[in-house]
Amino acid sequence: MSPNTNDIVAKLWREAKTLQGAGISILHYVNELTYLLFLKMLEETGQATLIPAAYSWSELARAEGGDQLRYYKKLLLDLGDPEIVHNPMVLAIFTDAVTHLREPKDLKTLTTNIDRIDWFSAREDGLGDMYEGLMQKVMSDSKSKAGQYFTPRALIDSIIRLIQPQPGEIVQDPAAGTAGFLIAADRYVKDATDDLFTLSEDQGRFQRRQAFRGHEWVPDTHRLCVMNMLLHGIESLVGCEDSCAPQGEALGRADVILTNPPFNKMPSNVNRPDFTLTAGERVGPMPFLEHAIRMLKPGGRCAIVMPDNILFGDGTGTALRRFLMVNCNLHTILRLPTGIFYAQGVKTNVLFFTRVTDKIYPADHATQATEAVWFYDLRGNMPSFGKTNALTAAHFKEFEALFGPDPLGGSTREEGGEASRWRKLTREQIAARGDNLDWTWLRDESSDPEDEMTEPDEIAAAIIDHLRAALEEIEGLTEELDATPMVEAAE
Repeated sequence: MSPNTNDIVAKLWREAKTLQGAGISILHYVNELTYLLFLKMLEETGQATLIPAAYSWSELARAEGGDQLRYYKKLLLDLGDPEIVHNPMVLAIFTDAVTHLREPKDLKTLTTNIDRIDWFSAREDGLGDMYEGLMQKVMSDSKSKAGQYFTPRALIDSIIRLIQPQPGEIVQDPAAGTAGFLIAADRYVKDATDDLFTLSEDQGRFQRRQAFRGHEWVPDTHRLCVMNMLLHGIESLVGCEDSCAPQGEALGRADVILTNPPFNKMPSNVNRPDFTLTAGERVGPMPFLEHAIRMLKPGGRCAIVMPDNILFGDGTGTALRRFLMVNCNLHTILRLPTGIFYAQGVKTNVLFFTRVTDKIYPADHATQATEAVWFYDLRGNMPSFGKTNALTAAHFKEFEALFGPDPLGGSTREEGGEASRWRKLTREQIAARGDNLDWTWLRDESSDPEDEMTEPDEIAAAIIDHLRAALEEIEGLTEELDATPMVEAAE
């Protein structure tokens, strides 16, 4: 971000801290800003015709006291009403919108300070960068919310450099969050095409309106997602849908899938009619992996963040790994450091694979699409990451060089020794391990990252994560016991 954008984000963030004293949570504050900034930017960019003439930023900012708060509440209600508003992006932002502001003075403070922003400079620097900077502040402050973990920008950018999305390709994220992957992919394409100017009119229209697809199931996060994409010039509408429900199939086939799905199992069960391995399972990482395998076009490529237990779990986990290696070339696994998703106990990996088969084959199919899997261990002997030690592009430099320039994973690669972070297993070696992909070879001499924690919120997040993991293990054991057939005693 530019210095001016950083300054705007800092001012808005200070306001958030002030409103906390009025009982406004950080996440609610950003929702309020989403509504207000959208109205203000419609006016600044000459797009006020997207909403009814009765509602405008000028009218809202001009009002005072209780009249302003009442006008604001009615505005939120009406702009989310499909009988009044017909623009789908406006509806996506304001559907079920409510204000958590209770005092007229707090609303007046917000509208006054938003009016004081240097909007000319903000437009020049990029309104999307300003909004994204604000969200990064929120996500780093609020840690995890309902099992959602927000992907560090350095990791997203590294994945984008390796996957290399191209103009004309459909890029999909079935668990879009605040659209980090989709926006980074759009930025990569724009950088390669002089902000789309080197494309034809039809190609440019496709990039703005059709190239990026996804779902985000949590309404408040979906609202932030739509706003973030809109401010970055992406007119594709991410749906507020569950990709593990029948609606997920409607996302269609993709050239590229980039996603960091929920790590924790959700209360609902998968009911996708096209799923065979994870049908009936609790919504969580495994069904999103099945989605990615099925929804890639032949030759399509995927990078998906998965927790460690996907690499070694028995039952459905084993079948899913075999299903992946039958239909896709799982060419690379990046083992990520702990602590980068705001909870030190969360251990994750990025799976890079390319769809090989024209049709889907079962997990026990004889022909294998995967010949070997290369592993890069960025976890062992790494420092503790957190507020005081952020993950940066420099941490991925060696991995990107070893990965090579081919986004399909086909670059010439040379294996390192036992002390190297870069090694491979052949498909035969993996089969001999019972198709267990949880492979570590480095002797980790670093201390437990949790021993280095000093921030109370980081310590609390780690404790919550351990309790959540223990609860999931108990639930999994209970499910296995419930599935065990009863045997009657002999008479």
